[in-house]
Amino acid sequence: MDDIFAIAATIVKAILVVLIFSALAGYGTYFERRLLAFMQRRKGPMHVGPFGLLQIVADGIKMFTKENIIPSRAIKPIFFIAPIITASTAFIAMSAVPFLPPFEAFGHTIKPIVADINVGVLFVMGVMAAGLYGPLLGGIASVSKYSLLGGARTAIQLISYEVVSGLALLSPILLVGSLSLISLNDYQAGGLLDWMIFKQPLAFALFMMAGFAETNRTPFDLMEHDAEIVVGYATEYSGIHWGLFAIGEYANMFTISFLISLIFLGGYNDFYIIPGAIAIVLKVAFFFFFFILVRGAWPHIRPDQLMWLCWKVLMPLAVVNILITAAVILWE
Repeated sequence: MDDIFAIAATIVKAILVVLIFSALAGYGTYFERRLLAFMQRRKGPMHVGPFGLLQIVADGIKMFTKENIIPSRAIKPIFFIAPIITASTAFIAMSAVPFLPPFEAFGHTIKPIVADINVGVLFVMGVMAAGLYGPLLGGIASVSKYSLLGGARTAIQLISYEVVSGLALLSPILLVGSLSLISLNDYQAGGLLDWMIFKQPLAFALFMMAGFAETNRTPFDLMEHDAEIVVGYATEYSGIHWGLFAIGEYANMFTISFLISLIFLGGYNDFYIIPGAIAIVLKVAFFFFFFILVRGAWPHIRPDQLMWLCWKVLMPLAVVNILITAAVILWE
């Protein structure tokens, strides 16, 4: 019976992750549009439903019913598969993320994580890295010079900043001695001063900056630059296929927000009188809205500046931080 319950619980958790974060990705676009409108002194969505809340429903209906225009010279199988890769890798990466603290239900201890594996950090980062094949294949399969250049720029940016994010996480991993996200969370259970951000502030800053690049957010949004006439690798996409790219982007924003909260900000441990479940929701919400605030307040940077920052500034800092952390551990 325990095995049957475990299998059923895993299936239910996987379905809930897809449904909940798909809905959150949709309404994430609503909150982004409203917040950006407030910052720019305009209204934003307001006509469909109270306060414009049903605008996302209207957009969803339009996205699902809109004609999918396929270029005549496109490599159709790959053209269709590319957005599916982006969306699926975004949700698969979430399977190793512990969203909330364990709780009791039906006489069993429920862990709000689909797959509790001891290499959670490696799994999440690896699956998110595999997501670059979506934009890359989409750009190639479109058989358009604009899409091809956009796909190539996407691959360069993601590969470069995945190096930074991976190196940034090595220092916290050295301190904890585990690749498990649950272990990284438990390491900070002692209270505010045990949070990893106070022990690894540079790693936090590096991972945060790499997170902007990996989620295609301003100022590092060169994968799909909304200020340009064309939309990079997604130039030839429309309808539900374009929507899958968008869902994958917003789902990755939530994944990065959870990773930052779990690894650097105490995770789902209780914070004074705030229960752990509420604490991590507040932390994730803060970082999600921080992504939006930066988009409204910070200008874009040029591709050459982006690569210069990665290879000549961020990566050397990450390597130095690893060496200092290793030296301190050996000294102790």
